[in-house]
Amino acid sequence: MVEPTPDEVRSYIAAGLACERLEVEGDGRHFFATIVSSAFEGLTRVRRHQRVYAVLGDRMREQIHALSMKTLTPAEDVPAAPSASDSTTRPGVRPSHH
Repeated sequence: MVEPTPDEVRSYIAAGLACERLEVEGDGRHFFATIVSSAFEGLTRVRRHQRVYAVLGDRMREQIHALSMKTLTPAEDVPAAPSASDSTTRPGVRPSHH
C-alpha cells in the first residue's frame, strides 16, 4: 500500500471537517496536524481527536500509522505573546539618563 503524503492527509481531514486552519507535516507513516475548527467548540481534547479520527475512518487503520494532533478552536488559535527576550532593550545596555 502506498503511504499517504502530508497533502493527502490534509485533504482527507478537510473533506470531512470545516477548518479555519489546517497544517499537516509527516513522513508518510507518522504525521503531526494542527487543526483549527469551529466544530471543536465545547468539546474536550479527547472528543476533538475522536472527531478527527471519525473523519479519517479506515485510513487510520490502513494508511496512517500515527497521527499526533493539536486541535484548537479559532479563539484558542492566538499567536504566543512576546516573551521578555523579545523586548527592544538589549542586555548590558543601560538607558541613558540626561
